[in-house]
Amino acid sequence: MKTQGKISGFSRFTIEEKRKIISGMVKDSNGFLEDIQSHLHRDNTNQQAYNEFSENTLTNYYLPFGIAPNFLINDKLYAVPMVTEESSVVAAASHAAGFWALHGGFSARVINTEKTGQVHFLWKGDKQILRDFFDNNKNRFIHSLDYITANMQQRGGGVKQIELLDLSEKIPDYYQLHVTFLTADSMGANFINTALEELARVFKQYVSESRELNRPEFSLEIIMSILSNYTPECMVECTLECDVEDFNKLPGTISAHDFTRKFEYAVEIAHVDPYRAVTHNKGIYNGIDAVVLATGNDFRAVEACGHAYASKDGQYKSLTELNLTGNHFSYSLKVPMALGTVGGLTNKHPLAKRALELLDFPSAEELMQIAAATGLANNFSAIRSLVTSGIQRGHMKMHLPNLLRNFTLTEAETKNIYRHFESHPVSHKAVEEYIKDLRLRG
Repeated sequence: MKTQGKISGFSRFTIEEKRKIISGMVKDSNGFLEDIQSHLHRDNTNQQAYNEFSENTLTNYYLPFGIAPNFLINDKLYAVPMVTEESSVVAAASHAAGFWALHGGFSARVINTEKTGQVHFLWKGDKQILRDFFDNNKNRFIHSLDYITANMQQRGGGVKQIELLDLSEKIPDYYQLHVTFLTADSMGANFINTALEELARVFKQYVSESRELNRPEFSLEIIMSILSNYTPECMVECTLECDVEDFNKLPGTISAHDFTRKFEYAVEIAHVDPYRAVTHNKGIYNGIDAVVLATGNDFRAVEACGHAYASKDGQYKSLTELNLTGNHFSYSLKVPMALGTVGGLTNKHPLAKRALELLDFPSAEELMQIAAATGLANNFSAIRSLVTSGIQRGHMKMHLPNLLRNFTLTEAETKNIYRHFESHPVSHKAVEEYIKDLRLRG
């Protein structure tokens, strides 16, 4: 086993010492340190906050903070903040929002906001005695958490239900305390985990005090207590509706009839083919993730939950549904999503606070609706491109400024290049060859 160069106690070094150690691992140590320093925040208070968000921080890694305007959601107009590195995502969301703002906008509703946590444990003993004990003490378990849940209860949250699940047919002796929570405007991860760990302690204590359960031949072992990021009961739905003829107003598209016909096939394919479904849903999360990141929420949990939900029927499939009835187009997204507008980074990250301010300080439910609408907008734009001009034409035109950064160009050359690629396919090779040809022609 290779251990040469192993760093011991790295987390205990100062930030300056960490930077010096890590810079010594690269050839251009001076250049590495210069880049590290150049990305530090000029405000020391903000930089100190960034340092504390994560472990072993060296500097900041910036992503663009963009705006998609003209989102009409439940008759309220939003300028939606989006954090993403993919150049076409904000443009796609903006284009879709602009079209739909003139055709009724996005209708969104939160179906439920329940979240789940579990105490996983092994029970070696009589099942019925355990069941009877649980049923007789369930309210006692709930009230044992009152000192933890009191503040949350004042905001309309708290423990909603506790169930005992027997999963011993899947794993010998395996059971769960399956707990349902409401967390108001908080995402609630820390609250849920604290409550679960206390519940596990109390459960173990009550069992040890029970004459029925505390027998030499019985045993209880707590394995772990943790929230679940799968929240199928924390659900938001968003819908777009219009007359089919309205799609004749989409710039540069095929006829409204052909557009909706091909759109319908595209959605149907995403329901039957997992290869297509993954990319279809990725387009949805282009929008959702960007809003989740901008508002300081956990995009990894949101995505993991959504992809699990997409597989709930045994095959991964589209998260969207299309309903074409006569001349009426109805396209909807139904997706589980646990977001918060208080706690965590939402109140600590300076730009997350500004993002929520820009959205007029939404509740968690309102933010769920905004994120879902943005995801549906991106998905609509992606399918629109796929069934008309193709995805690369628009994507690569948005990517052209990034490609041009690889070249030293005059202002006249840059204008000429942009003019040329208005009507030609964009690629690195095509750009490189056109620049050579442009300079040969003088």
